Amino acid sequence: MPDMRSISTSEAPTAIGPYSQAVVTGDWIFASGQIPLDPSSGEVVAGGVTEQTRRVLDNLAAVLEAGGGGLTTVVKTTVYLSQMTDFAAMNAVYAEYFTEHRPARATVQAAGLPKGVAVEIDAIARVEGS
Repeated sequence: MPDMRSISTSEAPTAIGPYSQAVVTGDWIFASGQIPLDPSSGEVVAGGVTEQTRRVLDNLAAVLEAGGGGLTTVVKTTVYLSQMTDFAAMNAVYAEYFTEHRPARATVQAAGLPKGVAVEIDAIARVEGS
């Protein structure tokens, strides 16, 4: 069995179930889906999909950094939207975070996301320098 370690950072919301914010194994970081919770309050951020996507990507960046990576080491994301009509607004914010580095991505509409949020994003990334 490969060496694995769970990642936990106070810079992102605490997991709301029996899972880790991320797991590092070898040179890989597998980040759980992040939803737009403010890490300090644990509450969903105010606003629509634009504000929620910003919070999700900030949370994801914090988790990846705690695991030894960052947004520039992401190789794949999956974006879950409660409404596909939010795609353009989500995509505009996503493009602010992934400028020159553009990981592979899938975007799907989910029947329901935790806490009724508009967006959730998970990622697979490399540990920095690997």
